[in-house]
Amino acid sequence: MTATSIRGGRRRRRRTPDPISDQAMAYAFMAPAIACFALFSWYPLVRGVILGFQRVDFVTEPEWVGLDNFRAIFGDPLFWTAWRNTLEFTGLALMFGYVAPFFLAVVVNELRHFKGYFRIAVYLPVMLPPLVVVLLWQYLYDPGNGLFNTLLRGAHLPESQWTQSPRTAMLSLVLVSTWANMGTATLMYLAALQNIPGELYEAAELEGANVWQRLRHVTLPQMRFILLVLLMLQIVATMQVFIEPFQLTGTTNPDTITVMVLIYRYAFTVNHDFGMAAAMSVLLFLVLGAFSAAYLRLTWPNDR
Repeated sequence: MTATSIRGGRRRRRRTPDPISDQAMAYAFMAPAIACFALFSWYPLVRGVILGFQRVDFVTEPEWVGLDNFRAIFGDPLFWTAWRNTLEFTGLALMFGYVAPFFLAVVVNELRHFKGYFRIAVYLPVMLPPLVVVLLWQYLYDPGNGLFNTLLRGAHLPESQWTQSPRTAMLSLVLVSTWANMGTATLMYLAALQNIPGELYEAAELEGANVWQRLRHVTLPQMRFILLVLLMLQIVATMQVFIEPFQLTGTTNPDTITVMVLIYRYAFTVNHDFGMAAAMSVLLFLVLGAFSAAYLRLTWPNDR
């Protein structure tokens, strides 16, 4: 027997592609993830929509009430107060939490030394549990012996009630949220900045562009996509603010009650009606869904 015949005998046959078996294998690998999504995401979503049309207190049997829950929450004066406060919080959060991380990323990107240290320092608050962050700021805002009022007394300036005052309560919540969450946005901006070709800045410098002109004509156009994405994500996230107003000002303060706090109030404190809470959640879902769809419709054609 020749060597050629031996190699030929050992030659493996090519596998004939089988589209059906390949698809079955792919779906088999996807099945655990699909099951997790169905159990922990899709089922609660569908169940929440159904609860919005029922009277549910987990004491008596659920009763189908149709649109009564929606009529009840529209007739509640706190409904409009909660939406106004939520929109105010979102607007202030965009002023601080959307703009500040961008300029912080620009500053860190320009550093020549200790850049890694500043990255860690900026991202450190994100790694803290949200409740720990709120408790820390609760100490800082304490009207008696809090750090902020201690500094004001040392500078012979009038003290502030911070979270108790209608003038400063909402701004105090925004500062907590901004400090706790700006690290993620800063690192995303920083990654986008480092992907901008250096030749563009060199060309702008040769044309005599100063710092602000380079920022306007080079940096912002090159980061347009990430700026648009983070804007939408931040609006969706801030519209669902809960921990800061719940822990710092409670569920009864009309100056800081938000939509999520009102949902908690319907379910666990005053009404004990999970149907009304679910109806409020459905409205929030529809508002955020409509906003996201309109936002993507307005921005997507320009990015293709």
